[in-house]
Amino acid sequence: MSEKINRDDVKVVRELVKMMKTNELVEIKLKDEEKTIHLRRPEPQSEKIVQQMPAQFVNPAQGTPQPTPQPAPSQQEQVSAGQTEQDDSGMDAVSSPIVGTFYTAPTPEAEPFVKIGDRVTPETVVCIVEAMKVMNEIKAETSGVIEKVLVSNGESVEYGQELFKVKPD
Repeated sequence: MSEKINRDDVKVVRELVKMMKTNELVEIKLKDEEKTIHLRRPEPQSEKIVQQMPAQFVNPAQGTPQPTPQPAPSQQEQVSAGQTEQDDSGMDAVSSPIVGTFYTAPTPEAEPFVKIGDRVTPETVVCIVEAMKVMNEIKAETSGVIEKVLVSNGESVEYGQELFKVKPD
């Protein structure tokens, strides 16, 4: 390679690295008439994903993995789930950014990330949504107190589906 690297190239690479981190990209390749930029970073998430995957059991009759059964919701969660939509005025919603499976905790035996009454900030991880065997941590993106949990552990969720109701500070 006889291409010379200039300051603009360094700026472009820095911006690409920043974009890769922000968007959790593992690899990016750009090519124009003169130069090619190919960046790849190790996949540190793979170990984390293995540790966070919920236990599954195989039902021999069905032959497909099923989520591990979870305990019945507490009375507080049942009351919260039974409240009407009218109570939601003035509350913020935490919605799923992707289609997948909703999990309240990183492992079946772990405590939930949040429960009703917990205070959250925009950076608080409130749940995991698994999509294509990748565990995606979902952040509250708002400040306040968790008022409702709208989805059961192990339930399928859609893009944009509300997962939690948060009473803003």
